[in-house]
Amino acid sequence: MASHSSKPSTLPKDFPLDYLRKITDEFSSDRIIHQGATGTVYKGIGPDGEVIAVKRLSSKEISEKLFQAEVQNLVALHHQNIVSLIGYSHESELKVVERDGKYIVDEITEALLCFEYVPQGRLVDHMFGESHKLEWETCFKIIKGICQGLRFLHSMPIVHMDLQPANILLDNNMVPKIADFGLSRFFGQEQTRMITQNVVGAHGYMAPEYLYRGEISCQSDIYSLGLLIMEITMAEKNCPTTRDHSAEEFIKNVRETWTDQQHIASKYSSVDVNCLQEIKLCITVGLECVEYDRMKRPSIEKVIDKLHG
Repeated sequence: MASHSSKPSTLPKDFPLDYLRKITDEFSSDRIIHQGATGTVYKGIGPDGEVIAVKRLSSKEISEKLFQAEVQNLVALHHQNIVSLIGYSHESELKVVERDGKYIVDEITEALLCFEYVPQGRLVDHMFGESHKLEWETCFKIIKGICQGLRFLHSMPIVHMDLQPANILLDNNMVPKIADFGLSRFFGQEQTRMITQNVVGAHGYMAPEYLYRGEISCQSDIYSLGLLIMEITMAEKNCPTTRDHSAEEFIKNVRETWTDQQHIASKYSSVDVNCLQEIKLCITVGLECVEYDRMKRPSIEKVIDKLHG
């Protein structure tokens, strides 16, 4: 039977672990869609051909209480530019495992989140190289869609904390959907920032105040968004060194080359004047988003206003 992308219902299902094992072929390596810091995503194909994405969380220590709280937060995320949660599973079972050369019976907990399957996969796989280069109209549509999704998150308020091309999925109409909320922070309504000692994130996308001081705020996402906007616009990969977690070299290169109108025209020789203005605008907005001082960065609302002219 031909497979098709799922149409998420309003309330996610509590799937039995055995069912998720079955539809992922026992979490087969052949079914892996993506492996990340917080877990592995598998393609699950149901008995009726329905396809879903099953994320098997890497942490085995997550309590059921914390897991249920995360599920409740994800349930509230209904937006066309946010990947939809359609189910979950949290089960413990006794297994014989080897520890220090001895076999013992231990309780193993499996925590899984199930999302809509987004057929065109990750944005990063469409962005780089001549064979993958997207038309500018599609790029601009993707940039604006990501911004709309981020505005929705910040209105909750939720700070995503891991915006990067690998965590943006594309449907068959090239509509972007923000995914992977494993590092996200759910703020209280009056809360605008927090401090953490556990700094975790993607090299080249972490805001400097988060990287050096553990400071988390909506402006942290704006920094990552700026890098994402510039990468999409330039079709050039942000390749940070091991000591350049905030992509300062990449940003310096953008300021030196992509603020020149002639350089932009040479890279986009086949587009019209209006498209060239949109490209220049995206570079300008991207650079505003990566200001070192977080207070100088625009809010997501201001970013959207600028992109819509």
